[in-house]
Amino acid sequence: MPYTLSETASITPHPLAIRNPRRMALVLLGLMLLAVFIGSLAFGSVAIPLEQVVAILTGREPAQASWGYIVLTLRLPRACTAVLAGAALAVSGLQMQTLFRNPLAEPFILGISAGASLGVALLTLATGTVGMLAGIGLVGHLGLTSAAIAGAAGVMSLVLVLGRRIRSNTTLLILGLMFGYVAAAIVSVLIHFGAPEHVQLYLNWTFGNFGAVGWPQLGMLATVISGGLLGSFLLAKPLNALLLGEVYARSLGLNVALTRFWIIVSASLLAGTTTAYCGPIAFLGIAVPHLCRSLFRTTEHRLLVPATLLLGGLLALLADCVARLPGSDLSLPLNAVTALIGAPTVMWILLRHGSQRELADR
Repeated sequence: MPYTLSETASITPHPLAIRNPRRMALVLLGLMLLAVFIGSLAFGSVAIPLEQVVAILTGREPAQASWGYIVLTLRLPRACTAVLAGAALAVSGLQMQTLFRNPLAEPFILGISAGASLGVALLTLATGTVGMLAGIGLVGHLGLTSAAIAGAAGVMSLVLVLGRRIRSNTTLLILGLMFGYVAAAIVSVLIHFGAPEHVQLYLNWTFGNFGAVGWPQLGMLATVISGGLLGSFLLAKPLNALLLGEVYARSLGLNVALTRFWIIVSASLLAGTTTAYCGPIAFLGIAVPHLCRSLFRTTEHRLLVPATLLLGGLLALLADCVARLPGSDLSLPLNAVTALIGAPTVMWILLRHGSQRELADR
């Protein structure tokens, strides 16, 4: 479902031309993200007063010593991870939808998530070498993360090589889907023959979790995602040109093949790294870009990139807060919560584009 010219008509020629209300909306999103971030540090199985959270963050002594440990050691890295992961998935989704000119494209359409899942499955189901360690310490988590990174990097490398040789975005998209199906088939075979405890370990990873990343891993996660986000800002102008088609982009002097290569690199780094550290997080990549286009009523990527970054982080934080069930020792699978956000958005996209096609055919 490619975007129509009417949907790209609101592209503004220069960032200074973006209206002040849209800038104010960006500021409001940033303030909402900050408020939810602080709130996520206060709410959980143990409720901590907001003033105590602020005191802990500013280096003052809390009323209870345990509160400092909970906020600084458990909740703060989790909240930072949620913001980074949500921003990464949202921005990579925006890039994929623009590159393929398909409103249902999402970060894992090139098989990156499937590659990461295959890496974890091979380690936990085929070898079982990390099976007994992953749930009890840093060594096991690093093993799972390394396996996921290796799987994602393998698929990304294959996609980049093919991207150099194949000029058709549609062909590349179909190949990515095929990579995903092949990886999923291998994982299914491994699950069928895997030991029950190893299968359970793998399934727990697929539920998605921001709490598995501590301070030792957060530095690397933040570095890689920051690099990918910086690349997305630099690619904003080429993405605007691609909205109107490759022929138009070439007429503007854009090197389409090189631009596509760097878009794939950026999106793959963002989606692959997030999957490796947090597990496969569904729906944020497809839902957030559409929400931003509707909220800001524009397809100008110099506005949409920061908007999706902020809204992605905000929704990821909200989903994590809901999944933790504040006031309870229970928790929900993170992917179940994100699906409640993403699935209605996808249905709305399908209904909206179906109505537009019906009007165009009359």
